[in-house]
Amino acid sequence: MNQRNSLRLLITGGGSYLGQHLTPLATAVYNTRYTYFQHDPRHSGQCERLDVRDEMAVHRLVADFQPDVIIHTAGSNRGEDMEAVIRLGARHVTQAAEMVNARLIHLSSDVVFRGDAAPYAETAVPTPINAYGRAKADAETIVQTHANHVIIRTSLIYGLAMMDHSTAWMAQALRTGQPVTLFNDQIRNPVWVNSLSQACLELAQHTFTGIIHVAGRQVMSRADFGLKMLDYWGIQERGSLTIGPTNADAWSLNCELDLRLATAVLNTSLPGVDELLPMVG
Repeated sequence: MNQRNSLRLLITGGGSYLGQHLTPLATAVYNTRYTYFQHDPRHSGQCERLDVRDEMAVHRLVADFQPDVIIHTAGSNRGEDMEAVIRLGARHVTQAAEMVNARLIHLSSDVVFRGDAAPYAETAVPTPINAYGRAKADAETIVQTHANHVIIRTSLIYGLAMMDHSTAWMAQALRTGQPVTLFNDQIRNPVWVNSLSQACLELAQHTFTGIIHVAGRQVMSRADFGLKMLDYWGIQERGSLTIGPTNADAWSLNCELDLRLATAVLNTSLPGVDELLPMVG
């Protein structure tokens, strides 16, 4: 086995939307093990069920596998355990990375920002306004205690071969006549899951450390993005769909990410939605 393929890579959250795209790419190149919490989407022998809130289980897995790199994607944005999964998971994985001197790549979010001072560079101080954003900001602080770390802040993740969870929820709700509101005042950089996966793997052997924003270069409202995804997947039912402004104060509005650092550091392309759709149409 050559030096490139001998790198030992551990991915947490292999059952997530990102994880389901990242793990096949990783296993084709590296000696990879991945974890899942509820179900293993690949049913391979390279996985292990793991609750990242369980400190001993995290430490035991890392001590056994001795990874050179850990890509921490495991997390949650819903449910009563959301904050514990994010904060405790980051703490336990960071401790384990230090234990074996592994490089740690941590997935964070654009909602660590309030959304009133875009575009946001990596040096911008997090200003979260909801529980999810605060938990992600706290996780970033934890990860930064480990010298060899990369924090990837990203945005809405989508794919063109597998429907993302948000679009799948919208499609199901619209088909059953449930109300769906697309916000036209929430601004994001939707990111193609293939690009994000490739960026994670590129950073696995890169010398870069610190925070980097990895997202699509097209900036658009969640309403425009949602409509494009519904069109792409052929969802015709729109009777219960409305478009309007955010009706709550606990939502970040304009979270546009400055991508100049990612463009300078990475070879991975970060196309926008409109660049990709004609290629698959």
